[in-house]
Amino acid sequence: MKRDKNKKRIITIIIFLIFFGIFIFSLANIFGWFKDNKSIDDEVNKIEEITKIEEVQDSDKTQIIKNKVKSDDLYWKYIKMNLINVDFKNLKETNSDTVGWIQVNGTNINYPFVQTNNNDYYLEHSFYKKDNHAGWVFLDYRNNISDLDKNTIIYAHSRVNGTMFGSLKNILTNGWLNNDNNYVIKLSTEKENTLWQVFSVYTILTTNDYIQVKFSNNKEFINLANTLISRSKFNFNTNIEEDDKILTLSTCYSDSEKVVLHAKLIKKEGRN
Repeated sequence: MKRDKNKKRIITIIIFLIFFGIFIFSLANIFGWFKDNKSIDDEVNKIEEITKIEEVQDSDKTQIIKNKVKSDDLYWKYIKMNLINVDFKNLKETNSDTVGWIQVNGTNINYPFVQTNNNDYYLEHSFYKKDNHAGWVFLDYRNNISDLDKNTIIYAHSRVNGTMFGSLKNILTNGWLNNDNNYVIKLSTEKENTLWQVFSVYTILTTNDYIQVKFSNNKEFINLANTLISRSKFNFNTNIEEDDKILTLSTCYSDSEKVVLHAKLIKKEGRN
């Protein structure tokens, strides 16, 4: 009888220790999450303080990417929108990996983006290159920001507090979709400022087919573009042509799904 009581006591202690360990582990994760968020918020505030962003009207250097579109297509509305021009001096001094700035209407996405020689580093490091599970917004290492590829790809974590690409899931809501002013993305780099028109938004089980950068021929590019259009939750009535260049934004939607946005280049202006 005494042996049974000791056995039960030991089992109870083991169970207690297991649950206590889980509690401590969870508490540490929660503390780490808040610490990472605080650090990111501080960095974003610093970046806003040192960065000058201005809207610029079209000039004789502005290039409109001609498309075969109908007279009532939203394209004609978007090409009248101003570009953004970002002063990268302080950003480059803070982090030499800085290659551009991205602004997505209808979301919190308004950040500098970086690039290094892999797609792993900025999953665990902030803009200031500190260890941080929130990571930062980064360009695919295979892309050339100075001479845009057919598919330019930008990633970031989907943070619950809406930072990084945490607000990208907004693109799947009626609130975002019902406002056609949201269907544009603005990029600024040291070489040029660009405007992109959204043509597809969706969630998908994790796959790599939409993050192809290079294409062997135009047919391969158009086949992928048509696949991306067919996946879209919303019909943007936007076609992709052989000479187009597209932009892809990708982040996690769940443990097994991604939320993805695609847009095509419609206007650009070189910088001095």
